[in-house]
Amino acid sequence: MNATNKNTLLFSILIIGVVFLFLLNISLGSINIPIKDVYTSLLHGSCSKESWNYIILNYRLPKAIVAILIGIGLSVSGLLMQTLFRNPLAGPYVLGLSSGASLGVAIVILGASLLPISLSEFFLSSLGIIIASSLGSFFVLISVLVIAKRLRDTMAILIVGLMFGSLTSAIVGCLTYFSSAEQLQKFTFWSLGNLGNLTWNSIAILCFCVVLGLVLSVFSIKPLNALLLGENYARSLGINYKKTKYIILFATSILAGSITAFVGPIAFIGLAVPHIAKLVFQTSNHKILFWSTLLFGAIIMLICDSITQIPGTEIILPINAITSIFGAPIVIWLLVSKRKMMA
Repeated sequence: MNATNKNTLLFSILIIGVVFLFLLNISLGSINIPIKDVYTSLLHGSCSKESWNYIILNYRLPKAIVAILIGIGLSVSGLLMQTLFRNPLAGPYVLGLSSGASLGVAIVILGASLLPISLSEFFLSSLGIIIASSLGSFFVLISVLVIAKRLRDTMAILIVGLMFGSLTSAIVGCLTYFSSAEQLQKFTFWSLGNLGNLTWNSIAILCFCVVLGLVLSVFSIKPLNALLLGENYARSLGINYKKTKYIILFATSILAGSITAFVGPIAFIGLAVPHIAKLVFQTSNHKILFWSTLLFGAIIMLICDSITQIPGTEIILPINAITSIFGAPIVIWLLVSKRKMMA
């Protein structure tokens, strides 16, 4: 089988996998709903039980859509960062965006007692936490972009991002030290991630941010292939390296920043999914890697979200923990398998 036919087959399997897992994700939960009824409800707006239809359209469908958006956004931003920095350990949060979001939320949750009651109630609401998280990510983004203007070395930007992360983590640590048990619990729940708290309006805003980030990423596909061989090689091909760098940084910031703001920090996806796509498709061509990473991200996030809601029970596990528990062994296994095949 030649490379083109192999890629077509793999992409077909991935697309079918996304559709199947999307339906399966909606069907699983404290009440298991047959996939046939899920399909009927999504297609016709009604199914055999009215209560099932209400659960599907108001609770499980929004959560499944959010899972797909997060999987796509974080995996693509991870691919962009790994190629830009030519570092396999780079992920969407290396610029310190997650830490910035955590700082914004920490200031609001842990410092709410110092504010007037009316302001305190607003900032502790879902909308208030989203705004605080967005402002925290935006502050770090602006700081990194301003410093990036003065730095010619791309690796230096990576170090600056890590330093911002350390700085904000230290401030969060100081805030948590002086906080009450109730405030700490609320902050911990946010940091573990939650896909099920978003309204349709919030999902629309998140969808717009993810689509905008993906559009910017698509324009970076050709330069990304050149960047694999280094900055000087990319310049020799006539690529505007500075412009490409800013587009990639901005796209990653939109994707990672908006996702962290709406659902909290989600580990593993951005770091590991690009590696899974590279190992399965055996290519470094970003015209293939971009779309394969996007589909793998959606699949893995749907699987992880399905695991969080233990079927037949009302127990919901934290998504942030599941992505790491489920994902890390997969990457280790793929790397070991690849090594055996090459031996």
